[in-house]
Amino acid sequence: MSDQEYFTVHYSMIANVELLAEEATYPSFNQFEAEIPAPFLVASEFSSLDQLNDSARSELKSHDFKHVIQLLDTQNSKLNLLLTFMLSQQDDPALRRKTITFGASQFSYTASEALALGQKLRIKLFLDHPAAAIYCYGSVSECTEDNQQHVITVKYDLLRDLDQDLLIKAALYQQQKLLRQRSLNREK
Repeated sequence: MSDQEYFTVHYSMIANVELLAEEATYPSFNQFEAEIPAPFLVASEFSSLDQLNDSARSELKSHDFKHVIQLLDTQNSKLNLLLTFMLSQQDDPALRRKTITFGASQFSYTASEALALGQKLRIKLFLDHPAAAIYCYGSVSECTEDNQQHVITVKYDLLRDLDQDLLIKAALYQQQKLLRQRSLNREK
């Protein structure tokens, strides 16, 4: 993965953050892909199918197939509910954190204890939209103190391109949501 910078958005989502031993090394990319839990792979595939669904909806709208569109939306909602339940089984309460910000190159969260710069981490991110989860490795790039809490910034070190695309899509969705809300607030 390249060290490209992507914008981050302020948004709270669930992340599981597991500290690795000081002497730990990252797996090779092939080993990394092989250790990704099956539900995370399924979630990525579902998200890819969502893009196809969006394209099909656009085509159907132009031909006025309201009932077919409604059926597709209903089926998609059912699959997303099932996927969300399946992914919730991967969430470990002992490792659970809430993000403050996230983007396609890094995320941040608060912790009661500081972490050393460069500390290696195994991470699971649970996205709301698109409904997906990401399994990756990262390292602490910054640790600051704020109101007796430590703000930990983590950059991704081992992340599939497909998952980086999901993070971009999720960040754009949250940004659009914020812009729509601002627009509505201005109109009031």
